[in-house]
Amino acid sequence: MSSILLFLLAGLAEIGGGYLIWLWLRDEKPFYLGISGALLLTAYGIIATFQTFPTFGRVYAAYGGVFIILSVLWGWGIDRETPDFYDWLGAVICLVGVSVMLWGPRG
Repeated sequence: MSSILLFLLAGLAEIGGGYLIWLWLRDEKPFYLGISGALLLTAYGIIATFQTFPTFGRVYAAYGGVFIILSVLWGWGIDRETPDFYDWLGAVICLVGVSVMLWGPRG
């Protein structure tokens, strides 16, 4: 359960940080949003190190799937872009892939 919480926190930090930088550079919002975004992106890098999985590659590969799901939800909640069937199907496929990578039997 703690690994799921860490994935969620890392995802929110990365997506939130990227979003703030997007607002600063693309939407010409104040520079302090860019600074805040950079701090959140740094926090994302730190949060991921608290995972208990033994290898960097597996943690980051699995996190990629979580990031996709969170991005769909972010787009829906923040950008008001309603996900369609294929967005949800892709998110479910990613979630299955993440589960296999993290909790599949190892020989």
